[in-house]
Amino acid sequence: MKIVKAEAFNIHFISNMVRDGEGHSHPGKPHDALWPMFVITCDDGTEGYAIGGRMEVDILNSVVAPAIIGEDPLMREKIWQRMRTWQRLHPAFTDRTLNALDLALWDIAGKTAGQPVYKLLGGYRHEVPAYGSIMVGDNIPGGLDTPQAYADYALKLVERGYKAIKLHTWMPPLIPKADPVLDIQACRMVREAVGPDIALMLDPYHDYSRQEAYYLAKELEKLDFLWLEEPMDENSIASYQWLQAKTKLAICGPETAGGKVQNRAMWVTANAADIGRAGTETMGGITSVMKIVHLYEAYGMAVELHGGTIGNLHILGAMGIPGQYYERGMHHPLIDYEIPKPWFNSIYDPMDEEGMVPIPQTPGLGWDLNMEYILANRR
Repeated sequence: MKIVKAEAFNIHFISNMVRDGEGHSHPGKPHDALWPMFVITCDDGTEGYAIGGRMEVDILNSVVAPAIIGEDPLMREKIWQRMRTWQRLHPAFTDRTLNALDLALWDIAGKTAGQPVYKLLGGYRHEVPAYGSIMVGDNIPGGLDTPQAYADYALKLVERGYKAIKLHTWMPPLIPKADPVLDIQACRMVREAVGPDIALMLDPYHDYSRQEAYYLAKELEKLDFLWLEEPMDENSIASYQWLQAKTKLAICGPETAGGKVQNRAMWVTANAADIGRAGTETMGGITSVMKIVHLYEAYGMAVELHGGTIGNLHILGAMGIPGQYYERGMHHPLIDYEIPKPWFNSIYDPMDEEGMVPIPQTPGLGWDLNMEYILANRR
């Protein structure tokens, strides 16, 4: 079995989401937009797909595709290790782009074996509880513009079936300066609205000072939150050691710090967080995150996965340690998450009334693609 073709391209669509200067997503006016896709084709006709994740289309076509033509697609570790080393001298070859390659290879592996990817990874459970991940705060009427708006929306998520909710609160540039007091106001009102039996987490501004992060942690202790996620610059492991030693609240991180499993090893041995954090899009794919999962397993630590991606969903299906939750969303009062994007026939993470998401059961990753739309809107 050999790879005979690899190609990345964009899919045109009309989006109602915009990104602010820091990269956070918010509802906005409809506009033309592009969504990336990567396809690997094998000599027996098997195709592997990766969609979205802010992959670099140019790098996939100019660097990755020529390097993998003729390779055995089932030799994923060999390909991943080779491409990882190429990132050093290709600054635009990000982990998000490596993730696209890795996902497509795992999709091929599952289709070749006739099994969903999570079973190839080992298989541990067939469904996973989800938490509703609320978008970053905004100044949109009817959106997430006040603490009360968060509380009202949290109640709707509970009605939908969620047993756990995570807040992302207000961040620059929509406000001049992040405000931990305002964050706690929202958290307090959400706790009062949903009651004591719903698990709550906070993912606030990522560049608070030590004292601001300490204030958040102590106040969240009083509100019985499950964890505080990435409240300070993740380049300062010492700051996280300091915070983790001063609070009973679980500190979750790092999320976006680069370095893959080697970086997480430094965090673990430094006792810088109580719960690990990793995700396929920012860590270079399933192959990379499974290494991180087993690292945390060796130290008896939980690791929560970052982002509602199909790769993360399969990893959660294979993890023998928690990952307690799948991050489902992002959610917003003005956005209906249950409506699939136009390149999908259906969403890959439907949730039942008890807040459980099944792991896809079709061979490969389980994308339910609308190929007619994709081919008609390819750019």
